[in-house]
This record gives sequence, C-alpha cells and structure tokens, in this order.
Amino acid sequence: MDKYFEGKRFLVTGGCQGMGKGTVLELWRLGADVVALSHQAENLAKLKSEYPSIETACVDLSDWHATREVVDSLGLFHGLVNCAGVVFPESLLECTLEAIDQTMNVNVKGIINVTQILANKMIKNNIKGSIVNISSQTSKAAIKDHVAYAASKGAVDSMTQVMALELGPHGIRVNAVNPTVVMTELGRRVWSEPSKSQYMLSKIPLGRFAEVQEVVNAIVFLLSNKASMINAVHLPVDGGFLAT
Repeated sequence: MDKYFEGKRFLVTGGCQGMGKGTVLELWRLGADVVALSHQAENLAKLKSEYPSIETACVDLSDWHATREVVDSLGLFHGLVNCAGVVFPESLLECTLEAIDQTMNVNVKGIINVTQILANKMIKNNIKGSIVNISSQTSKAAIKDHVAYAASKGAVDSMTQVMALELGPHGIRVNAVNPTVVMTELGRRVWSEPSKSQYMLSKIPLGRFAEVQEVVNAIVFLLSNKASMINAVHLPVDGGFLAT
C-alpha cells in the first residue's frame, strides 16, 4: 500500500497519543495529508516537531462551539477517524455526574459534532469517503467499573449505524472499530498488574492484549477502498474476547 492515500486528506481526533497517533503516522506514511486534533497542546507540539508535514489543531472536544469553529476552519477532508475519548473507571454505585457528563461530552457529543461538520462539507463538495469511529468491546460485553464508558461506547455503536444509513447514499461509509485492551503507554500502565489483567486475558483466546498497530491496521483498512462495500459494521479487534 505504498503511498496508497496520496492526494487524500484525513482528520484524526485524539491524534497525538496512542491509537490516534498511530493512525496519524500510518496515514502519513501512506502518503495522506493528515491533521491531528487534540486538546493536548504539548503533545501536539512534540508531534509537529517530529513530523513537520503533519498538521495539528488544538481544541477541547467537550467544548461544542469551540470545536465547531476549529474544525470548520480546517477545510475539506476525504475521511475522519473519531479516536478521541475519555474513560473514568467508576462503578455504577460510585459514578459521579461529572464523570458521566465529561464522558458523554467527548465520547458521544464530540463525535456527532465533528462528524456533522466534516460530512456536510463532504456532501456539498461531492467527496466520497470513509469515517471510522473508535468504539470498544465494552459496548458488547460488560466490564466492571466502566458504566459511563460502556454507555458512551454503546452510543457510538448505535450512532455508527445511523450515520452509515444517512451518509451511505452520499458515498460516505461509516464503521466502528471495537478494540479490547490496547497496549498504549496508558494501557501498559493500567493493565500491567497481573491481578487486574488475569481475568481479562483469560477471556481472550489469543491470550494477549492488542498492540496499537493491530488496531491501526483495522482503521486504515476501513478507510481504504479495499473496504468499499463495508458499511455500518462494528469490527472487533479483540483476539476473540466476544466469543467467550
């Protein structure tokens, strides 16, 4: 797929860390013009210093109006990866209003907001492309202490199907990727303790968690024309977790 995306432009939210950064760099390697969007100014500056040809944009997706202003200013895109997300590991009985609001503002409203802006421009300019929403296996299988996060990812799955239904006639495909635990820097810190990871690993037939590049590969596939008839799917990248 050498320079497969040359001449194409993509926006990746949450684009300076973890799966988002991995996606930005893979698209860049494949010849795309990429904009990495995040609220983390320091990490965006570091990414820009390492890869000067990658564009960056800084905004907090929980701020609806600021997000609209920034994303609208970025111009036209051929595709979008909604990767930004937050998680507050709180149980049902202890989950706070603040955690619920922030989770929904970023994980749900943020996706609707960014997608609405980009999709409207794609339609007006007759651009056919692809949108990938990053969901989670928690939308399909319950995990303790993730009530707000699971609710938000269930919403992402449902939104993905509605988006695919409404945008498909315009030649815009919308799919979701549903990873298991991913070995980002944060993932390694959180899940390195055997007492915490043992149960999860016991439910994954492959016996390990996902690496960042394994999720990135699925995202890039769905963005590409190799997935030209794939629309409205929720693609697990979970080593078989959902089969157990």
